[in-house]
Amino acid sequence: MNNIPKVKIGIVAVSRDCFPETLSTNRRRALAEAYATKYGAEDIYECPICIVESEIHMMQALEDLKQAGCNALAVFLGNFGPEISETLLAKHFDGPKMFLAAAEERGNDLIQGRGDAFCGMLNASYNLSLRNVRAYIPEYPVGTAEECADMIHDFVPIARAILGLRELKIITFGPRPLNFLACNAPIKPLFDLGVEIEENSELDLFEAFHKHANDSRIPALVQEMEAELGAGNKQPQVLHKLAQYELTLKDWVRDHKGYRKYVAIAGKCWPAFQTQFGFVPCYVNSRLTAQGIPVSCEVDIYGALSEFIGTAVSQESVTLLDVNNTVPADMYRTEIAGQYDYTHKETFMGFHCGNTPSGRLVSSEMRCQLIMARTLPEEVTRGTLEGDIAPGKITFFRLQGTADCKLRAYIAQGEVLPVATRSFGSIGVFAIPEMNRFYRHVLIEKNFPHHGAVAFGNYGKPLFEVFKYIGVPVEEIGYNQPKSVRYPTENPWA
Repeated sequence: MNNIPKVKIGIVAVSRDCFPETLSTNRRRALAEAYATKYGAEDIYECPICIVESEIHMMQALEDLKQAGCNALAVFLGNFGPEISETLLAKHFDGPKMFLAAAEERGNDLIQGRGDAFCGMLNASYNLSLRNVRAYIPEYPVGTAEECADMIHDFVPIARAILGLRELKIITFGPRPLNFLACNAPIKPLFDLGVEIEENSELDLFEAFHKHANDSRIPALVQEMEAELGAGNKQPQVLHKLAQYELTLKDWVRDHKGYRKYVAIAGKCWPAFQTQFGFVPCYVNSRLTAQGIPVSCEVDIYGALSEFIGTAVSQESVTLLDVNNTVPADMYRTEIAGQYDYTHKETFMGFHCGNTPSGRLVSSEMRCQLIMARTLPEEVTRGTLEGDIAPGKITFFRLQGTADCKLRAYIAQGEVLPVATRSFGSIGVFAIPEMNRFYRHVLIEKNFPHHGAVAFGNYGKPLFEVFKYIGVPVEEIGYNQPKSVRYPTENPWA
């Protein structure tokens, strides 16, 4: 995917002048070798400068990291470390950073070979707080070379998301539809994150679409769509317009990206879109999302933002779905109960009209958008991609702006069950442990809208760290708590 950053982490070892410097240099070397052996050396750079208690060496390391093209930093305490220089290094490094420390190696080498980095991490964290420097610190940040290599590898998707947000532009078309206040949130918190917003009228998009009417690239793109759809190409007459629309969006991204490197789109899809454009944009949205350019429906800006974060973390396509409807009791009894370890209330259906990439569906067909076709001529509702979502692990999550311009988020891991939905749209039977309590005491209690981003795999761990890093208060990151942990608003006698 070309629409997310490539991470290169500079590993800088630090040393306090009253400890042997060789502890840090040797442990840094062992860490870099362990990482290269397990994960390859492409993501990392071993900074040859070992910082002692010196601001001069700190500046030299910063210059070396810059010359090496590092955009993320791992400060490695090979011994106790110089709390001032190491935190100044993090303060002045322009990119995401983490702190980790070396464990002691041998019981027979605890005099000259004892580094006390376990102690030094406490002072490092205290100094980071004094300087208001955000840094990722692993759950247990002290380990062997191999364990520290794993910690740095865990940092890669976190750093990728942070870097992406700093260079992201969200392009929108049109205001939110009527009766859709749920996705209407202040954009001030996005500017605080460093995200740029470009808001456009539907008329601007309509004009650009008409200018692509005779684009010479359309026939080739139609053939590409036909190959992707295969036997599911049930509305071939609309492909020319869909190809025209896809080219319009891609050219808009190219011409409006400006100084930003990455783009997501929040697009309009009703109520006037179908009647004026003559189709629905769902399939094109799914294709762009599969190519790494997330597109949210219904001008859901925070939905597009969430999708981008999921794409950056997972390096895979994502989707945006409604937390939509319950699973009928008879369907639960015959196809889920006794076969999967979920209660009825832990299951639900995630749905949207047809925006999920075809590669995430068991099988897919191009159809009319049924909800719109109930009140509109069928020919203007063509363009939705329908099918059951492929079973497997998922993470349902969202970053959201509140009415008072703050950020909150939720994360819930679960799975899509291999149960036929017998319904329409891009849809799946989802199961999340303790979903009923999560639904009431996080989604409802915290005023989240019905749209949620879906990453295909369990990515709760890095997403939680991304949200913490960008400043979402931990008490504002909801998750599906186990039965043993009561939500603050949960009735203890319920």
